[in-house]
Amino acid sequence: MTGEEGARRIPESLTEEQAGRMLAEMNEVIRAGEEMRKLRTEMIKVFTGLGWTQDKIAQLTAMSQPAVSKQVAKYKAEDPLPPIGLSLDQGDAPWLEGRLWGLAEEIAEAHPDTARCARHVDAIARGKKRFTPRDVDELRRLVEEDLRLHREDLPGSYQEAYDAISRGLDVPSGATADTPASPPSVRRTLAHRIQRDRLGDGA
Repeated sequence: MTGEEGARRIPESLTEEQAGRMLAEMNEVIRAGEEMRKLRTEMIKVFTGLGWTQDKIAQLTAMSQPAVSKQVAKYKAEDPLPPIGLSLDQGDAPWLEGRLWGLAEEIAEAHPDTARCARHVDAIARGKKRFTPRDVDELRRLVEEDLRLHREDLPGSYQEAYDAISRGLDVPSGATADTPASPPSVRRTLAHRIQRDRLGDGA
């Protein structure tokens, strides 16, 4: 057998460890897709509660109008959701985690090659990191490092936002009135978007 033939030979079997790693990666992608579909469904409920038209929701979600109509009809048959507060200063953990996520993304985009939190942010986007206490603590540590390392380049509003988020996570003030009816993933997503917009506006 020549060296070239040996290099091209396909192994007869995979080890259990190899198969486990491969399937774990596949499962992460599948799970992330399922979670995003569920989140989109919950966001449609939020948009409906805000009074948006079905046509507008269909346009923004890239769904067909009949599919949106079916979901909206189901929501209208249920008890209406209480209004969702959109104030940035809310004290429940999912809201604060969403703000932290938004801040980390802003830092990662401002310093894509040097931000310590960039890999963590990317892992969240791909569904490989979740908002467990351990992952949240890790993200806080990375954001703290980035704020220190890039202090001269980042606006003061970034540090101010982190200080408020950190105080809230250290001393939880409890859930807001609408938290029981709003899944944590929805509150994180809303806070994430609002935080990024505020930082982008220089607020």
